[in-house]
Amino acid sequence: MNILILGAGLMQKPAILAAKELGYKACVIDADDTAVAIPFADVFKKIDLKDREGILAYAKEIQNKEGLAAVFTAGTDFSASVSYVTQELKLPAHSFEAACNASSKTRMRSCFEKAGVPSPKYTGVNRHFLENPLSYEEFTSRYFSDTDTVLVVKPIDNMGGRGCRMVRNALEFIPAIKDAVSNSKSGNAVVEEYMDGEEYSIDALVFDGQLIVTGFALRHIKYPPYFIEIGHTMSAELDKDIHDELISTFALGIKALGLTHGVAKADIKYTKKGAMIGEIAGRLSGGYMSGWTFPYASGLNLTKNALLLALGKQPEDALKLKIPVDFKAPKLNPSAQKPMELFEIPCSNFSAERAWISIPGTVKDVLNLDKARNIPCIKDVMERATVKKGGKVDFPRNNVSKCGNVITRNSTYQEAVDTAEKAVSTIIIELEKNNPETDRFLKGESADYEKAFPPSAYEIDSETVLNIDGICPENEKISLYLSEDFKNGRYSKVKDWNYNTVLETVEKVSLLRPCHPSFKLADFYKCLFRGGIQGALYFLDCL
Repeated sequence: MNILILGAGLMQKPAILAAKELGYKACVIDADDTAVAIPFADVFKKIDLKDREGILAYAKEIQNKEGLAAVFTAGTDFSASVSYVTQELKLPAHSFEAACNASSKTRMRSCFEKAGVPSPKYTGVNRHFLENPLSYEEFTSRYFSDTDTVLVVKPIDNMGGRGCRMVRNALEFIPAIKDAVSNSKSGNAVVEEYMDGEEYSIDALVFDGQLIVTGFALRHIKYPPYFIEIGHTMSAELDKDIHDELISTFALGIKALGLTHGVAKADIKYTKKGAMIGEIAGRLSGGYMSGWTFPYASGLNLTKNALLLALGKQPEDALKLKIPVDFKAPKLNPSAQKPMELFEIPCSNFSAERAWISIPGTVKDVLNLDKARNIPCIKDVMERATVKKGGKVDFPRNNVSKCGNVITRNSTYQEAVDTAEKAVSTIIIELEKNNPETDRFLKGESADYEKAFPPSAYEIDSETVLNIDGICPENEKISLYLSEDFKNGRYSKVKDWNYNTVLETVEKVSLLRPCHPSFKLADFYKCLFRGGIQGALYFLDCL
């Protein structure tokens, strides 16, 4: 018997391996016939995951020849394609209507609104809006009744943060709409209120009138106007009432969408108004959560248990480990009733995932990957395919353009976090010199619709920069010319996006570039404050 798996990227590798572990043949499809997980498949066929009819025809072919036991995806946008096929072939899964509700952000918001599930105010726009757009002031006053509202614009049918950004003023409005529409498969976008508060990701198994939470992580989101997840930590540590309200609100959202058999994941915030749902998808999360950090923290192979549901079987391991969760109605809907039985799989360890990022440029070399891998309690160090000599890198504007990720497993929350940050701080991407994109970044240039983005590596006030004076002589150790402000003073604990203090950065630069011409310290530190160790090394290489 066969399991058809949609997607052959890294996020689908756990599903392919789990299918084979359960004794099934893994038939895998993807539009990319060079995808990294293809070697793990038993059979691969090139099919675009948007091609529902093509997927259905292939599924029928498998069913007629050898038998098809399940259809599955994780970490893709195509849970609706799964349900389209399973509904036609009468295989276990969420209904196609429910999967569509969970795949379109405007349909999702409408379902939440009708059911009283807390989520932000919203309105839909499409590419035709750009032909005769409203002004920012008219738009916000018409749909949100407040021209001071901070907005979020995102495509209705994409993932990974592509085309998603905050809108804080009129200059950012139309460029944000254009970007969102261009990143939408259907040419549609949603504009909604910004929810201020801590953000969490929750995975769950949904079946037989129960929800079993299989992963509850704190997301670390930075770098407005974009929403760049620089990592997550499993499991989130938070107050029990907040924890229970978030899970209860998730369950209410699942019911509102009509998801009844399979998996679900939520991006959800706890705001000053209480729990509010960002979105719910009818699939397991990507971003290394369902296939890596939760299994590391809990010891449960979540993907295997999710596949058992897709096979119409009971997820026995999850059932043995589940503990009850109390229903707590959301503050924004205190009369809400418990929609299903609530449970959670506890974690005995902690796992932290952190991304490492780069300033714009062309890669000259990547240093210390093996050194990072050998740090105790590091489980994975995974670099993007483009992070190699000659590859192009840029400061991320979405969650698929980071340079790589590290993942840890430790016995305490803080140890998991500290180990991940140590590994990230160890990795260095050197850039080729005399690159116009790197030069523009180091000069601090930014577009009007991206004011103050990308940010500087270090938040150092301009007066400190202006007060730097003097010359570093040829081949002199640079760390000798660092002021006390950065050794033991007010900036001694300030870290850049890859978790290096200024002192740590200068010491590393001194080791990597012991030979150099003389230079003005003010010019050197401007590049260092702006671009971290990459900016400092680039400055010296261009002398």
